Amino acid sequence: MTSESLGPGAADALLFDLGRVVLDLDFNRTLRAWAEHAACEPAQLAGKFLRGELYQRHERGEISDESFFAGLRSALGVELSDEQLIEGWNAIFIGEMPGMNQLLARAARRLPLYAFSNTNAAHVAHFSSQFAEVLGHFRQIFLSSTIGLRKPDAEAYDHVVQSIGVPAERIVFFDDLAENIEGARERGLKTVLVTSPEDVAKALNALGI
Repeated sequence: MTSESLGPGAADALLFDLGRVVLDLDFNRTLRAWAEHAACEPAQLAGKFLRGELYQRHERGEISDESFFAGLRSALGVELSDEQLIEGWNAIFIGEMPGMNQLLARAARRLPLYAFSNTNAAHVAHFSSQFAEVLGHFRQIFLSSTIGLRKPDAEAYDHVVQSIGVPAERIVFFDDLAENIEGARERGLKTVLVTSPEDVAKALNALGI
């Protein structure tokens, strides 16, 4: 479902992804930071970084930051300390997506706002304090590392919908990844694929917010 198919009164709650929807990210910043510490080129590390089972277990909170960084150190073939790895890991965050603070403030005056992010404990510790103001618009933030479930798994959406307490078809979900949008749509949520804050603004306008 696109923002064009939304209408006034079509939602009782709004659910937002965080990365590249509310918070701007650039993984190249992470690679550059690690490469600087390792005295190599970022491209040498890019091909070795995989979002495989270790990565997903970290996002589900099944392994600690320390275990993840140990596996990452081995995969990248670098001798970086946990401190150096986490410095680069958190360098991914650029700031708030332009205009999103104002859009969320506007939406929160009309509907309850929630967030659902695939993330990990290290990132949560960083962005929770760094971006507390914009995150304060959400009544609740569902974190994969806390609930033990990741998008786009069906169980993840079902858990979030049940926790919100609103029928899935009355929730509009905003995400920047097509696979997450598809997963949400299959569980009955209305969806908006976000390529820029303008997509959020258009959806809010369509909803009469």
